Amino acid sequence: MKTITAYFDSVQVAEKAAFDLAKAVPGVRGQVVDTRNAASLDELSLPEGDAALVREGFGRGGGVVHAEVPDGRFDEVANVLEASGAVDLDALEAGWRKEGWTGSTTGAASGTTTATTGVSTGASGATGALSGTSTGGETQRLGAAGEERIPIVEERLRVGKREVGHGRVRIRSYVVETPVQEQVTLHEERVNVERRTVDRPLTAVDEALFQERVIEATETAEEAVVAKEARVVEEVALRKTAEERTETVRDTVRRTEVEVEDDRTAAKTSTSTPKRDPGAV
Repeated sequence: MKTITAYFDSVQVAEKAAFDLAKAVPGVRGQVVDTRNAASLDELSLPEGDAALVREGFGRGGGVVHAEVPDGRFDEVANVLEASGAVDLDALEAGWRKEGWTGSTTGAASGTTTATTGVSTGASGATGALSGTSTGGETQRLGAAGEERIPIVEERLRVGKREVGHGRVRIRSYVVETPVQEQVTLHEERVNVERRTVDRPLTAVDEALFQERVIEATETAEEAVVAKEARVVEEVALRKTAEERTETVRDTVRRTEVEVEDDRTAAKTSTSTPKRDPGAV
């Protein structure tokens, strides 16, 4: 959104210009400021020199039309106001000074361009009839130094790196006791003593039985023997690998641009290179 301010020789002309503007450019409504509501002039953010001229104009019966202009429609609004009789402030100031007016010094008396983007020039090529600013800005006119500057600001993208943790892996060993069972076959020998009743005649072999004799037998039995053997059956390793990847970072950066509008008619001049005297040293 931009703003535009135009000065007219009389309040009646300013009111008619505001009416013509509302009719020609729907959606744009001009506010008429004159001596009756001169306090509103401070809200228009005019340059100090232009404000002094307008206040003097109020005392001479003039009026101002101020309007907010949507982006892209500034030239359309400016053309309507110029066609309705907007006055060139530079030319107006020059005339008043010839009459003896000693108001606040502005820029050059004629043909001075303003430094703020959005200022419209009149059909004749002189600036100052209309003042335009972006919302929140202020139109500037060249001072005594003859120079005003608009810095070009540009954002640059800087990409850095930082280490971010994505979790931790930890291996912990502990002892678990699990009941187990195995089956084993055990061999066992037992000795039994039996008495048998025998009734038979004694033989020659039996005669040797009449002597001392000892018979022994040993009982044996197998029992389970338990032994434990520890063996490594598996390994769990913790290993870290590193790799590099390229990531595209996308963002937007801002940069200010400057648009220069120059409607002055360039004077046509011709230049020629003087001929050199062959005899000159």
